[in-house]
Amino acid sequence: MNSVPTVAVRDARTGQADRAWIQSVYGDYLDDLNPGTGVFPRLGEIGHREPDQIAHWFGDPNTYPLVIVRGSEPVGFARVLRVPAAARGARSEYQMAEFFIARAQRRLGIGRIAVQLILSRFAGRWEISEYLRNTVAVSFWRRVLAAYTRGAYQERIVNGEVRQVFDSGAARPA
Repeated sequence: MNSVPTVAVRDARTGQADRAWIQSVYGDYLDDLNPGTGVFPRLGEIGHREPDQIAHWFGDPNTYPLVIVRGSEPVGFARVLRVPAAARGARSEYQMAEFFIARAQRRLGIGRIAVQLILSRFAGRWEISEYLRNTVAVSFWRRVLAAYTRGAYQERIVNGEVRQVFDSGAARPA
């Protein structure tokens, strides 16, 4: 019988070990974004270094770096961006800026549970975007959001990205 994994999401700003873990797997995340196309090059190739990028996460008051844990072991991370009210207009309050589950931990339900926890923690209007050619990510987000919102999300394709918009305050995990 398949058991549901014990998954939690914690603020990565509370411990150096979480920050170090995110930094250790960030290259894997970049490799997964769009394998083989060069759209997402390694940070060093475009003048940014991974430690600089991750330092920004921990220094920006509108960014929430999160570690996804299974039991007590980190297995993924997410970065939620809160769009400031002055810049928001009709835009969403929250954006999923980054989301990653370690390869060995995929297809176990961890990502789905983590998304439910994150969307419930940050209740409000959301936008999630994936690169259209990253079919694995597009499929994951469509499946997870359809279940979480019971189909109450809007999707459009803009400039090669799939964008889903919805309100997590009205959603209840199935």
